[in-house]
Amino acid sequence: MPVSTRNDSNSPTLVTPSLLREWPLPAPGEDKYSRGSVLVIGGARATPGAALLAGTAALRAGAGKLTLAVAESVAAQVAVALPECGAMGLPETAEGSVTGEGLDRIASYLDRVDVILVGPGLDDPDLAEELLRVLLEREAHSRSGDSGSGDSNSGEGSARGGPAVVLDAYALGGLVKVAGQLGPWKGRLILTPNPKEAAVLLEREVDDLAADVAEIADKFQAVVSCQGLIARPSGGDEVEESELWQMTTGYGGLGTSGSGDVLAGAIAGLRARGTTGPQAACWGTHLHAAAADRLASRMGPLGFLARELADELPALMLELNT
Repeated sequence: MPVSTRNDSNSPTLVTPSLLREWPLPAPGEDKYSRGSVLVIGGARATPGAALLAGTAALRAGAGKLTLAVAESVAAQVAVALPECGAMGLPETAEGSVTGEGLDRIASYLDRVDVILVGPGLDDPDLAEELLRVLLEREAHSRSGDSGSGDSNSGEGSARGGPAVVLDAYALGGLVKVAGQLGPWKGRLILTPNPKEAAVLLEREVDDLAADVAEIADKFQAVVSCQGLIARPSGGDEVEESELWQMTTGYGGLGTSGSGDVLAGAIAGLRARGTTGPQAACWGTHLHAAAADRLASRMGPLGFLARELADELPALMLELNT
């Protein structure tokens, strides 16, 4: 981990290319299995594209394997649209919203992946909350009947008792209502709210974004990336010296449909490769912002598409000597 560049105890560490070069990503490894696996749960009938964007970003960030668990009515189309993924169909309502009733269909994936990303393309807040409850209850039950042995995965999350969990979009809204049940995910949770979703998590309006992001990190014991600010829970035994980071790049064109799905997917992909939560969030947020800068310089400040952000990630990582 590089030396902190914060100016004083209350200032965030600035995330620059120099800092990231001193904080390198894990080596690619010899095959896809050594680069980790990501499971994305989302993709309602009306919004399968969000899961596709997140999954594409995870692969572009270097993850070795990808599974998309989406509404069963669109699973086949998703598999064709992104042939690099495995696609699984989940039960859905008459309106096409994913429910938490069919997780047995993806039980083997939940047990062996390095990262689970929940949220992209979910379109019902109550059902998203139900899905989180089922996931937490399943893991709590699994822990009570297992001494902790299990598959050896590449990510640090698996070493702490299970896959890392990244929550985005409607999954963040459901998080507030299950805050008392988050024990199974302690030390493995990453949140990617926008400012409006940050207000939902805080149950009040956002006032000072840097302080509020840090408050969310402590409230949910999670790494948080929100609008160019990254925080980890204070204290603890983390390897990172800093507790708060801030981006030094990023363009206004990021305010486009699907951009947040790309960010969440990039962070999930980097986390699967064996980074820590803060490293995945800092690297992913920087790459996402730098991709927007690059597209803006070529195409103009508005009009580039979220899916084009993911295509910039490999070259940006190469430039940072990874």
